[in-house]
Amino acid sequence: MHSKNIPKFHLEGQVVLVTGSSRGLGKAIAFALGDAGAKVALNYWNDSTTANETLAQFKAAGYAGEMFRGNVIDETDVNRMCGEIVTKLGSIDTLVINATPDQPHKPIEEYDWAFHQSMLDFFVKSPFLLTRATLAHMKEQRHGHIINITSEVFHRGVGNFSPYVAAKGAQIGWTRSMAMELAPWNITVNAVAPGWIPVERHANDAQSDKDGYETLIPMGNFGTPSDVGGAVVFLASEAARFITGQSIHVNGGTTVY
Repeated sequence: MHSKNIPKFHLEGQVVLVTGSSRGLGKAIAFALGDAGAKVALNYWNDSTTANETLAQFKAAGYAGEMFRGNVIDETDVNRMCGEIVTKLGSIDTLVINATPDQPHKPIEEYDWAFHQSMLDFFVKSPFLLTRATLAHMKEQRHGHIINITSEVFHRGVGNFSPYVAAKGAQIGWTRSMAMELAPWNITVNAVAPGWIPVERHANDAQSDKDGYETLIPMGNFGTPSDVGGAVVFLASEAARFITGQSIHVNGGTTVY
């Protein structure tokens, strides 16, 4: 017998912050959450023109939310931005940590520690700052979701990419530890790990590189940003209320061994 009270994939009543959501995967995630009924706090830091265009598109689609400027690796700015979101949209129920810098492929000899530190800032420091700024409300209501956008690169051990792979591994470890720590408050902490899904910043990547990666995908074709958005909507919904500490790979099977 199937219950008539099956959890639905709707997010009405939720306020969701998606960092780095003026373009790319973050934009697709924000739109998917808006389509599911959430009030979405979109975020950008540098490009106000693109951010304004994205917000106009978001509103034209009939979704509820606003765009917020904030540097996700600066403690003062994170706290200020989260305060503005609470004032304008309400307390944050779900946190989607997506913002990312450029990730050039290089051999180890061509990296310096400053670049390693920048990766750790985005993928370890930012989740820490954002979670600490939003956790009190989640604990008070004994409910919430933290969703890290990680990457398949840690599981595949991609070479000539060591700072990014190492930082993503740390982010996955942090996800697992926080899942255990916050489980008593019914706060789920999970990761969505996309494969290579081309977005705007890949526009100038060599076609030969894209073709080579595509041959690795068991399903035989690239995914789309909306595929990542769907996984995030699932983890933010009551349908996933008993799932925590997990990494969901959105890559057509490239990490199936």
